[in-house]
Amino acid sequence: MTSNTDTTATELAGLSATTLLRFATAGSVDDGKSTLVGRLLHDSKSVLTDQMEAVEHASRSRGGEGPDLALLTDGLRAEREQGITIDVAYRYFATPRRRFILADTPGHVQYTRNMVTGASTADLAVVLVDARNGVIEQTRRHAAVAALLRVPHVVLAVNKMDLVEYAEPVFARIAEEFTAYAADLGVPEITAIPISALAGDNVVEPSSNMDWYGGPTVLEHLETVPVSHDLTGCHARLPVQYVIRPGTAEHPDYRGYAGQIAAGTFRVGESVTVLPSGRTSKVAGIDLLGEPVDVAWTPQSVTVLLEDDIDVSRGDLLVPSSDTPPTSQDIAATVCHVADQPLTVGQRVLLKHTTRTVKAIVKQIPSRLTLDDLSQHPNPERLVANDIGRVLVRTAEPLALDAYADSRRTGSFLLIDPADGTTLAAGMAGEAFAKPVGSATGAADAAVPADDQGWDF
Repeated sequence: MTSNTDTTATELAGLSATTLLRFATAGSVDDGKSTLVGRLLHDSKSVLTDQMEAVEHASRSRGGEGPDLALLTDGLRAEREQGITIDVAYRYFATPRRRFILADTPGHVQYTRNMVTGASTADLAVVLVDARNGVIEQTRRHAAVAALLRVPHVVLAVNKMDLVEYAEPVFARIAEEFTAYAADLGVPEITAIPISALAGDNVVEPSSNMDWYGGPTVLEHLETVPVSHDLTGCHARLPVQYVIRPGTAEHPDYRGYAGQIAAGTFRVGESVTVLPSGRTSKVAGIDLLGEPVDVAWTPQSVTVLLEDDIDVSRGDLLVPSSDTPPTSQDIAATVCHVADQPLTVGQRVLLKHTTRTVKAIVKQIPSRLTLDDLSQHPNPERLVANDIGRVLVRTAEPLALDAYADSRRTGSFLLIDPADGTTLAAGMAGEAFAKPVGSATGAADAAVPADDQGWDF
């Protein structure tokens, strides 16, 4: 494959971005998330015949009069038995206008970490609200998580409108309250749609019961919403995953650095810097699918060749010399704790950032966020499962992290238990929300006792 001079990298990447939408659903228990997803799949004709037959059989065995579309996504046995969503269910479907990757996330408070997993890569979040109950605590929690993860688009789906007689004032009141709350969190775009997932109103087809609503259906909005974050225009970053040195007679001196471009564009002849070492060189060549190209962009997997023989290994980061992020051993971030065991001040962890994993110590936990009212609880000393809080981490080696607001790929990281490899927390470097919320009095750096295992940095 060679470079196409008729099509720029930005145009190709833009085409790819607009034909694939990653979105997540969220909402309180029994708000109808799985039913909405099932309705989307069914009415867009994305369900295979044998899948539909299995759902109809399961619905009859549970005494239902018709097919329970929620069963299309509730795949775990415990989910079917309890009628709730427990784990993140991923579904892939397509319409003539766009391809979709959907994450149906749980609604229970104790599964907040699962929503973080599902929404971390989403371009859009659909937050459901029961029209009878309006905006409740869990609705605000999910809006806060979407804002925290910098999800660019949020859809408020006011469900079960059939149970409030399709009343426009009910919808207007809920939409106004939610929009004001989400806007205060810094959510850039909010679209409110009145629906009935069970009856199919405004999900795929417009509703004749709500002629007062003139906006798009859920599917129409999903098909047309612009995926505006063009990663080809972001800070160019290539985490090195593997060093290729075949050492064959055909390629005796070949030395290439392979990885997936996390953001931006790389070109032959461009000056690049290797982080954290700071060594510089120029791009001598780029191989894509075994063929040389002049330019490559996210999310392509490529092999980059440099003009100079410098020390580059797995975990290093290639960046343009004109756009280098700062390196530091002290990282301030917001984390969502996902493990059952707590995260405590002084705890020794592994920090995984792109392809690099280093030793680290949790030096301080300045605050824990209360998602109910967005208040900050100062100096909690520990975070437990589903907690979201600020942490200060000291790493054994310098890392080059972008702010999460600038790059969701290179601004995120994982904290891992070095004993068994369990993921403890998902981290986002820099400020948490687009707008400051809550307040907490910061504490002085907590004293961490030295140890004799080389973990006191």
